[in-house]
Amino acid sequence: MKKFLSSILVLTLLFALAACGGSNGENAQNGGTTETEEYLPSQIIIATGGTSGTYYPLGGGIAQIITDNTEVSATAQTTGGSVENVRLLNSQEVDMAFVQNDIADYAVNGTMMFDGAKTENLLGLASLYNETIQIVLPGNSTITSVADLKGKRVSVGAPGSGVEANAKQILELYGLTFDDLKAERLSFGDSVQQMQDGNLDAAFVTAGAPTSAVTELSATNGVKLLNIEDEKADELIKKYPFYVKETIPADTYPGVPETKTVAVKAMLAVSKTLPEDFVYNVTKALFENVDQLIAINKKAESISLETAVDGLTMDIHPGALKFYQENGVK
Repeated sequence: MKKFLSSILVLTLLFALAACGGSNGENAQNGGTTETEEYLPSQIIIATGGTSGTYYPLGGGIAQIITDNTEVSATAQTTGGSVENVRLLNSQEVDMAFVQNDIADYAVNGTMMFDGAKTENLLGLASLYNETIQIVLPGNSTITSVADLKGKRVSVGAPGSGVEANAKQILELYGLTFDDLKAERLSFGDSVQQMQDGNLDAAFVTAGAPTSAVTELSATNGVKLLNIEDEKADELIKKYPFYVKETIPADTYPGVPETKTVAVKAMLAVSKTLPEDFVYNVTKALFENVDQLIAINKKAESISLETAVDGLTMDIHPGALKFYQENGVK
């Protein structure tokens, strides 16, 4: 009897083990959860920039579009800008991020500030609009050229921001480095405040024009913008191909004439850990609701399917790529 019961127990255990094995196999075949399956959180964070720039308000708008059109709640988070956003994305502290295309290029290739530290967790979702490099001065300034910034009190962007890299590269054209300036590393908002108080001579701002911080300055102390001459722009683009020429139309800021400068691309980057179906739905919702973003900032008028992959030098997330392929975007 004992032998019989022992045999029954062994058979029962064998059947249980077989059933477990069969269940796992079937679950994997039918798309069930496995250790390597992408995970969809109930809430995602979008890294943006300072509150006075363009990233933060547009990030809030995109977060609302995601919340309204997917099963996931999204929130926008203020940050120091592109470089910090890449690091937050790579460490999986955020799920999506606004990034300049030049900074994303450095990150995936392990160059510049990412030298020897390639970013693995960054895929492209969409190219959004040109981010204009604006060299901003108070309205009463006597400075007329980038070369005149030598020895002056100049904000070169918040620490960890893409502005810092742009300022460095543009100053190179004129034979200057940060050491030739009385350099300050301030956010857009702090730069404006310091200029209003007479404590700053100029500031580099990389953002869609008009930028709220610059508009604020124009309404109080007036504002001037420095030109980057065509030959200097050509020299910059030859050395750093991710730049493009840009013209800021007259009266973008009250009383400021047409200004020649350069721009990079603002893009939306995404974690490769997010599921394909979710990123597909986010991409679809984004381009179907651009009007909501235009109501927040007119710079969103540049967001379109025709330019959705312009300037993206890194791999595009499979979910976004699927949407683009369905809509004939190349």
